[in-house]
Amino acid sequence: MNVRRTLKKNSDFRRLYARGKSAATPYLVLYCRPNRRAENRLGYTVSVKLGHAVVRNRVRRRLREIVRLNEPALKQGFDMVVVARGRSVNAPYRKLEASFLDACGKLGLLREENA
Repeated sequence: MNVRRTLKKNSDFRRLYARGKSAATPYLVLYCRPNRRAENRLGYTVSVKLGHAVVRNRVRRRLREIVRLNEPALKQGFDMVVVARGRSVNAPYRKLEASFLDACGKLGLLREENA
C-alpha cells in the first residue's frame, strides 16, 4: 500500500489559499499549486457548518477515496486542498467524483491522455 502524502500544517493550507489557483464546482472547491516534488500532497477541509463529526468524516472519507481512485489520472508535483461545500453532504458519489474531475480539468491537473 502506498504511503499517502498529506498536508497537515496550517501554513501549508494558508499558502495554498493565498497563492494557489482554484476551481469551484457546486460540490467542492479545489486549490492547487506546484510543489517541486515528484508526488502530490493533499489536504481536505470540511467545515463544522456541514454537520457533526460523523457527517464531516463521511464526506472526508468519500473525498479521499475519489482522489485515491483517480490518482493515476492526475499529474504529479502539486499540493492540493479539497474544500467540501454544503451540497457534498447529500451528493451521490458519482456526482461528487465528476465534480472533482471537472475541477481538476479546469486547473489542468489531468494527464494528457485523460483530459
